[in-house]
Amino acid sequence: MAEAELEEHFVGKRIVRCSAANDTKVIDGIAPSRLEAALVGRTISGARRKGKNLWLELDSPPFPSFQFGPSAVSPTQEWPLKYSKLLVEPEAVPPISELGPDALFEPLQFDDFVQSLSRKNTPIKALLLDQKIDFITNGGRITQAKRRGEMPELPEVEVARRALEEHCVGKRIVRCSAADDTKVIDGIAPPRLEAALVGRTIAAARRKGKNLWLALDSPPFPSFQFGMAGAIYIKGVELSKYKRSAVSPTEEWPSKFSKLLVELDDGLEFSFTDKRRFAKIRFLDNPEAVPPISELGPDALFEPLQFDDFVQSLSRKNTPIKALLLDQSFISGIGNWIADEVLYQARIHPMQTASKISKDKSKALHQCIKEVIETSLEVGADSRKKIDFVTVCGRTSAYVPELQKLDGIDATASRAKISKEKGKSNKVAREVDNDEEAKPAKRGRKQSVKETDEENVADVKVPKRGRKQPAKTSKGSSKKAHHSSEDSSGDDSDEETDDKRDSTQSAKELKSSSNTGGSVVPAKRPERKKRQL
Repeated sequence: MAEAELEEHFVGKRIVRCSAANDTKVIDGIAPSRLEAALVGRTISGARRKGKNLWLELDSPPFPSFQFGPSAVSPTQEWPLKYSKLLVEPEAVPPISELGPDALFEPLQFDDFVQSLSRKNTPIKALLLDQKIDFITNGGRITQAKRRGEMPELPEVEVARRALEEHCVGKRIVRCSAADDTKVIDGIAPPRLEAALVGRTIAAARRKGKNLWLALDSPPFPSFQFGMAGAIYIKGVELSKYKRSAVSPTEEWPSKFSKLLVELDDGLEFSFTDKRRFAKIRFLDNPEAVPPISELGPDALFEPLQFDDFVQSLSRKNTPIKALLLDQSFISGIGNWIADEVLYQARIHPMQTASKISKDKSKALHQCIKEVIETSLEVGADSRKKIDFVTVCGRTSAYVPELQKLDGIDATASRAKISKEKGKSNKVAREVDNDEEAKPAKRGRKQSVKETDEENVADVKVPKRGRKQPAKTSKGSSKKAHHSSEDSSGDDSDEETDDKRDSTQSAKELKSSSNTGGSVVPAKRPERKKRQL
């Protein structure tokens, strides 16, 4: 794009002024002032590109070359050049001299392409990203799936409703935990919500637009307005493959963003989370009779407009069609990504005034709304088939396993790796279980050994530094220590208290015995305390 714009607007014109930043990290190999002087008065005769590098051909060499950094050129952004050089022959020196054939200007012949692939024992994505001379320049990240926004829309909420209906209807709530977040939990105190839900049975899961509520055995009912990041998670159940929403045993549960956690009588748990705090949880007698649900238009899935009514509604709206589709009072449940997809499929510009859309295009639009929503639900609110993510040479790569499969030895190696990882995971899980079972007994043994060691030290250690230990302790002291040891092995429940008391008493008796036995007398403890004070 930059090359074409330069060709169109600058070729044949003379440079009359040049200003170079005093940045020798970007302007490489020439002083900025010299670069300015060398360019003024020169005429641009052409613009050339190879890969992600561009240079200007002037009326005579040397030529300025530009190696682009990661950012795109935009009038509102800082100029994104990574390096700028003044070179006589840009193609003869790195980095341009190291590049492979340009993907656009120098496409490989099929036989050469196959031969190049046969020599490479590296993942294909890494090879496509390799800009070096032995493969393709400017290959780009061709496997990166385009993700839509995270904001939940009708398909995401409907998938959650269907999951709740399948796994939770008919079960009784035995435990409930509501976050202390009155911005999300609206109109009722969290403790009151918890108390009101426990003991109730879920009779149905309902939805209109992007709002969901649970019909219980009697009103009031909890309703969920998903906002920008609201989501339902059921422990052990995968709702949407695209967002990898299944909660594995190793993940935090409930999430730190959980606003309402519900446990059912069969042990199943589900959680409503919202990390951006724009969602709402309400407790209402009739959710359909009060805002926001009462203000919604017909549901795009459950209450589709008849074609004649749809055309008549469009004819009264002098607003861009994209804005109208996003208006929840017109049709509820359509959000940004659905609107974009619907308009693309119907070949209608988003800025087209709704009342000016022809009848034929109105028919296409009406049909596309139905098809896009139904198709998204068929794949579980995923934008495509099941998508997995892998890291190839440090780059996150999205791929569709159903369509993009490993072949030959790579497939065998992948299966072996997965089997090995599962074996390691199972081994670690067994070790953790064994450690948890052994920990109480292990702690008991360590404690017993430690206490016995303390008793032995009390028998032999003079409680004062710089003094020699008496050769023998008193008989009474030995008996006391022996009695303490027997207590330690015989009564686990009181061993810590009794052993410490016995150890202290043994030490005191040892000190008394040492004083009366004529051996070296240690300093008195009260005097030591006075010195410390």
